[in-house]
Amino acid sequence: MFDLIASPFLDDHLVTRPGSEKGLKIPFHLYEELREAGREPVPQWLTEAAWKRWGLALPSRPTEEAVMVREPSDYDYCRASYELNLGCNYDCEHCYLGLKKFSGLKWEKRKQLLKSMQRAGVLWLQLTGGEPLIDRQFKETYAYAYRLGMMLSISTNGSRLHDPRIMALLTEKPPYRLTISVYGASAKRYDALTKRRGAFKLFEKGLTAAQNAGLPISLNLIVTDTNADEVEEMKAFAIGRDLPHHVFSNMAPTIYGGVESVLTQSEEHLRTRKPFTGCHAGHTFFHVDPHGLVSICKVGRDHQFSLVKEGTAGLRKLGGIADSLQLRTGGCSGCMFGQNGTCGTCRPLAKLYQESQAPLNSYCRHGGF
Repeated sequence: MFDLIASPFLDDHLVTRPGSEKGLKIPFHLYEELREAGREPVPQWLTEAAWKRWGLALPSRPTEEAVMVREPSDYDYCRASYELNLGCNYDCEHCYLGLKKFSGLKWEKRKQLLKSMQRAGVLWLQLTGGEPLIDRQFKETYAYAYRLGMMLSISTNGSRLHDPRIMALLTEKPPYRLTISVYGASAKRYDALTKRRGAFKLFEKGLTAAQNAGLPISLNLIVTDTNADEVEEMKAFAIGRDLPHHVFSNMAPTIYGGVESVLTQSEEHLRTRKPFTGCHAGHTFFHVDPHGLVSICKVGRDHQFSLVKEGTAGLRKLGGIADSLQLRTGGCSGCMFGQNGTCGTCRPLAKLYQESQAPLNSYCRHGGF
């Protein structure tokens, strides 16, 4: 099993270590040296750099065994997210997925999909859902993506992290980030929001297992009208566990344009978004749903196409799709906030809000921000 990954990254070249967010930027000639080293010993410069950056003492073995060297790609993609399955063991009131159906690709198609991502240059891959850890092929999918030399992150509710088989996998092949959603500081609020009795106990059990294993954890504190009275307690919980945390309180419509998730919003905690100045969705990043359909991101799902059927070459049209979806048309035409660069909502997200007939103040400055 390799210790490090050397990979092109847009116009640069990086050396990364699974399980760590730290990396090394290296010049092209050193990347080429690693690419051509084969059975030669690990170069001295990398041995020294690995110890300085990660405290990693590289064993005396051939470079090709210690370092996974990713081949250059003809594409400009470096990041992607993959919904393994929309199914979930919770029924959270705020969920943007709407109907959480258990369906997706069979194993051979998944392997084909992941290989296409690798050929596209994807180095950073987020595995999400639904709840990815309950997917029947999670362990195989995770291990295969890891072997392909991808730096993996997982977004989860944490309810299955206590499973020794999952913990063994993540300990042997660590993600660079494990993001766990938190739905309350007490069993009463947590179980009410997830609509699952005993969910809070499973969350605590899973979080403890992940912390004991030394995995790189961050917490997303989800705030809705149901648990809004526990915001400070949720923050204290994260601080007490000595874990980084982010408060997520602005609810979005479902991917089908449903308003039900928006209606769970705690008005008190509705935040003014920062001005939207553009993003790399569709250009250096893309999203894949459980059936292998590609979109520019999790929100902008119009004009999807099958990465399994079209292969990596299909991604060449994604940039044009992204540019077309970001045009401020329809319900936002003539808006002065969009013209002067102070609007806080990207066009694909605004379109979902408009289709769902969500309250204007949930996404638009005309609504009172």
